[in-house]
Amino acid sequence: MSASSSPRLTRSRVKALAAPIAPLGQVSGPSEAVQQPTTTTVPGAGSIIPLPHDLTQSHTGLSRTDHALLAKKQAWLARNAVSIPQGFARNRAAVDATLVFGQEEAGTAVCIASEGLLLTCSHCCVDEEGNRPGRSKIHWLIFSSGTVVGAKRIAWDEKRDLALLRIVKAQPHDDDVGRRSRALLGEGGQSDGQFPSVKVATEPIALSSKMMCIGHPGSEDLEADEAGLKTGYDVLHASTGRFRGHFEGQDVQDNSEIGALMHDCWTYWGHSGAPLLAWTTGQLAGLHSSWDDETAMRRGVALEAIREFLQEHGFARLI
Repeated sequence: MSASSSPRLTRSRVKALAAPIAPLGQVSGPSEAVQQPTTTTVPGAGSIIPLPHDLTQSHTGLSRTDHALLAKKQAWLARNAVSIPQGFARNRAAVDATLVFGQEEAGTAVCIASEGLLLTCSHCCVDEEGNRPGRSKIHWLIFSSGTVVGAKRIAWDEKRDLALLRIVKAQPHDDDVGRRSRALLGEGGQSDGQFPSVKVATEPIALSSKMMCIGHPGSEDLEADEAGLKTGYDVLHASTGRFRGHFEGQDVQDNSEIGALMHDCWTYWGHSGAPLLAWTTGQLAGLHSSWDDETAMRRGVALEAIREFLQEHGFARLI
């Protein structure tokens, strides 16, 4: 299956080009009109509604197929620890703070505040028609520990390709990760909770600095001639690479066509929203968003765009 000549190729864009089906959880592509960023911030952390260990469709409201996929991803994450290089072990908390979306190949997110604020790419959480979700919509995600949470979007910026979600429902932890980052649920059945999180870096990392990317590679091989072939990749995968700067002449605040940040960590379809982490500190230095079909360079949302986004939407305390 050949890829589009467009530089920004999302998983669903390739599917849409290959067959007459609706895209799943991604934007249709760069030909769509770009909307200007809007402020949709909800102040206050609010309470977190507890979820049982054994989730049913009545808890998630998902279709049978989508609920089964959520459960399958959860089971894998609960059984398997994400492998990281020994040199990054001191920053293991960054793995704990990474989440995958429960729906089909929809992307990755990272928790940037212990009360449950999740950062991802805006194109990871649009609907099947490429429309922005309503603020009441629940997005189902899974921490690397296997803990399922439900989150609602509270800030959105299509130009920067960023979205901020707040956890409103959560399962309790009962494993090693849970004991390190417990306090999800209180005696009264609701809690403001403490989730594993990473710190947003205060300064961009230097050119050619080592980076770690933790993301959700898709299970279907969209580069194969035969449809439906499986990749065999893990649900969550860590890869190393280097920060390759910003694309010359591109505004770092505009990632509507393709990310301005360049890196060479290994990624695959589904990695959108994956945290790009400084090797030495484990701090968030960017988000993977796309790849350049012409140069094969991975692309992402730069730290400068993340910091401006959080500032504009009332979360300066996180930067």
